[in-house]
This record gives sequence, C-alpha cells and structure tokens, in this order.
Amino acid sequence: MMESTMKEVRGGDSVLETKSMVGGDVEDDYGEDRATEDQLVTPWAFFVASGYSLLRDPRYNKGLAFSEDERDAHYLRGLLPPAISSQQLQEKKLMINVRQYQLPLQKYMALMELQERNERLFYKLLVDNVEEMLPIVYTPTVGEACQKYGSIFRRPQGLFISLKEKGKIVEVLKNWPERVIQVIVVTDGERILGLGDLGCQCLPVTIDVGTNNEQLLKDEFYIGLRQKRATGQEYSDLLHEFMCAVKQNYGEKVLIQFEDFANHNAFDLLEKYRRTHPVFNDDIQGTAAVVLAGVVSALKSLGGTLADHTFLFLGAGEAGTGIAELIALEMSKQAKVPVEETRKRIWLVDTKGLIVNSRKDTLQHFKKPWAHEHEPIKDLLNAIKAIKPTILIGSSGVGRTFTRDVIEAMSSINETPVIMALSNPTSQSECTAEEAYTWSKGKAIFASGSPFNPLQYNGKEFVPGQANNAYIFPGLGLGLIISGAIRVHDEILLAAAEGLAGQVTQENVEKGLIYPPFKNIRNISAHIAAQVAAKAYDLGLASQLPRPEDLVKYAKSCMYSPVYQNYR
Repeated sequence: MMESTMKEVRGGDSVLETKSMVGGDVEDDYGEDRATEDQLVTPWAFFVASGYSLLRDPRYNKGLAFSEDERDAHYLRGLLPPAISSQQLQEKKLMINVRQYQLPLQKYMALMELQERNERLFYKLLVDNVEEMLPIVYTPTVGEACQKYGSIFRRPQGLFISLKEKGKIVEVLKNWPERVIQVIVVTDGERILGLGDLGCQCLPVTIDVGTNNEQLLKDEFYIGLRQKRATGQEYSDLLHEFMCAVKQNYGEKVLIQFEDFANHNAFDLLEKYRRTHPVFNDDIQGTAAVVLAGVVSALKSLGGTLADHTFLFLGAGEAGTGIAELIALEMSKQAKVPVEETRKRIWLVDTKGLIVNSRKDTLQHFKKPWAHEHEPIKDLLNAIKAIKPTILIGSSGVGRTFTRDVIEAMSSINETPVIMALSNPTSQSECTAEEAYTWSKGKAIFASGSPFNPLQYNGKEFVPGQANNAYIFPGLGLGLIISGAIRVHDEILLAAAEGLAGQVTQENVEKGLIYPPFKNIRNISAHIAAQVAAKAYDLGLASQLPRPEDLVKYAKSCMYSPVYQNYR
C-alpha cells in the first residue's frame, strides 16, 4: 500500500511524497524497505566460517555433529540444540526419512536439499548406500528431474552460460567460487537420455543456446532462454569461446566431458577438440567402454574371442556407432588385423533398415564405416535372420523394440544369446529384463542401461546387469587427473574397458553377471583409474611425474572422503 500527500516545495512546485506500508499497517518511516525498491543497494555478505554462517555453508556444516569444543571455538552455542550426533546416526535418520517417500522424484528432491545444506553427509549417504541411491540421483529418476527441473528449481548448483554471455565467458567462469578445476561436465541439453531436447534443464555446466521443445517454450516455469536453438556459426562460435575460456581460466590439463549433445554436434565437437584439449564424449566413448567391458565379460560364458562373434545394433547414433567403433578397435588389437576388417563383423540397423553399401551416398558421415555389402533389409527381425548375430545391442532410444519375435529369433540362432537393451530411462529400454529372460526361456545373458530388479524364472534367480556409464567415467576421470594426461586417445578408452572387465570375477560370471556389483564402485573405479593412468604413461601423454609405483594405491589415496573433518 502506498499513502500519498502533496507537499509544497520551494518554487511553488509540488512533488509526490510517499510512505511505504511494509505490512500489517506498519509505515516505513525511515525508508529502509523503500530503499530496496527505489534505489540500488550493495548485497553485502560476510564469509566467516563461524557462527550462523558456518551452519549455512554446505561445505562445512555438520549439523548436530559439531563437538563441544567446535561449538565453543566457532560461536555455535545457542545456535544448535544441546544433543551431539555422529555422522553415522545422521545418515541413519536420513535414510529412514528418504525411504518414507513414495515417489522417486520426492526422494531426489530430498537428496538435493541435503546436498544444499550438508555436502559431506550427502556424499556419505551416497557412498554407503550407492546401489539404493544411484537410481534416484542417476537414471532413471534424474530423467524425470530434468524434465521437471523448472518446476522443482530452488537454487542453482551449476553454471549457466547462454547466448547472452557471448564475449564474456572468461568472466562468467571467474564467477564460479572454486579456482582449481580438474574436470568439467558440459551439455547443451539437446539430447538428454532418451528424452530429447530439454533445453536448460540439466547440469552441471549448461550451454544454453535455446530449445526447440515447444512444451518448454510455453512453460511459465522454464528457466532457460525462450527462443529456438541457435545453429551454425552462432552455435560454433559460442562453443569455441567456451573451450578457449576453459583453457585460459583453468589450464591445459582440465578434462572436459561432453554430455548429452545431439548427434550432429557430438561427433563434430569431439573431432574438433580432441587434438587440442583433453576431452571425451560420455555418450559416444563412455557408453562404448562400459558396453565393451560387458561384452568381454560375456565371452567368459560364450567362449571364443571378439573376432569369433557377430554383432548387430539397433540404433546408429552417437552411442551405437561409438560402441561399435570401440569393439572394432579392441577386436583389431586382439586379432592384429586392420580395424577396417574387424568392422565387417559389426552391423547396424537405423530407422531406414540395415546399413548397407547401396545406402552409402545418403548416410551421415559417422554411419558410413558401417555400410557393408548386403541386400537392403528394412526391419530388425529380418536383419537378425539374415546376419545371425551372437550379440544384439539396442541403442535406439525407442522402448519395446526388442519384441518377442526378436528375442525368440536370437534364441533360436544362439545357445546363449547376449541381449543388451541400453536405452534410458526405463521407459525407453528396448525390452525389460523379464521379457528377455522369459522369451529366451532363461537362455539370455541380459544387460540394460537402466536398472531392473532380480527375478525368478523356472525356479532360477536371474540378476540383470546394468551397463551403466557410472562404471566408467569416475575411474576414467580419476585416472586422467592423477596422471596429468594432456589428451584422451582411443587406447585410453580401451584400457578403461579392460579395467572394468577385469573386475568381473568367476563367481559373478557363474551368476550370469557381466558387470561387478555396483556396491564396490569405489574399488572398481580405483582399478580403472590405475589402468587409465598406466596407459597414459605408456603413451607419453602423462605430465604428472614421477610415475607412482602403485597406481591403484595412489588412485585410492586421491579419492574424496565424505567423512567429517575436525575443526580447530
């Protein structure tokens, strides 16, 4: 409410004198609240790690776990209840609370709120309960979170770089509070999981060039640029400015992980920057490494070498062609024959059918290496009957495309068919675990991109594998950091895949598993990191000298610990 009176001033002029009503009919006589409305003010903040500000700093806050001495030393008396809790007890209480939520998105939001107030407790909870929590903070729930991010947005946790920041990206990066950056995950949000263009609604570094998603453009809660996606030179210029700014701000060795870029940009960006920056694309190379590891593990049951088997893919985008290329490279390495020869063991089906030589003139450049001599085939089922693959891999992003006829055809050709339904989230999976095991009459070795629960068939328990990129990128990133790698060559991706496959025990194989239990992910990641670092040293790409004697031990010593620290 505003109350107005006319006040006569010198010269006979009149001005409008206002008094602000700040609520409850209380007048703002001194103009303090009006100052925030009518004039610029300075947003002062005091960053002293003590007292009230300490309890509001998620990096250092321990809640009720502050000791008596810490409460005295850091002016916390009276700001906390008198009880003192251990981190373990805090974790127990939080797990009870999280498990009470019925919807996965509610659990996701509860965990994000925890991260915003107590980082170490958040990561401790994840580390100790990784198999239960991973489907919440990662696929499939994170897909729903990205779709609804504008509605559940509370406070920013990443960096948003849009077309508005063109010409100022160096300054934008300096706004981030940390100065020592070793890994950056960046996306333009155009191809999130199998969900398509989600614009600005994903993290941690988002390059916002607009969105072609009409639903988001009409959404009043959408947090990104409300315009169609920039393309061509405008897009390239912004990405190039970002890549140069990263190197200028953080140095030559900062690792850049491209995530969820659409096909037409993903391949071009990887090819453009892999010779000037340490970069890798998780959808092309990370997925490829984890799938190759699963295939190598499956050979322990199937027998033979990679070159003894035939592969058929449904989906020829960045994931499908990336997986195919890494399998071909590993096959070439094992058989000591040119990769052009090993590619002939690998066939791909896209939306127009089997990729064959007669289609070569109309194919995108990344599909052309997979065009082999064969008559055209329009559908997957007939491709299976003609090619007779041992291993069927789905990366189509289209759910329920591995039909009963498809699985039964694979089972009639193979004693032990390998079925990998990799598309995320669960709704986009080419088939479910239950369908794979039931339609194959329990013969299949199955793995998927999103998690499926163990199930019983004919009195036998089957535990589906999850070809989860989270097996690869933490260990890959750690290995590149501890070695100071200046580039990411294909041999390094092969080393990561071999490191993961090496963690699959004979006991796992006997249970039908082609991946190790995810509860051991920190130990798995340490071994992958050691393999990656060793390959970087062998290739002369490592800058961190001297080389540690025990790379596994060194990798473990470099890992983050979420246990509370004691304060002086």
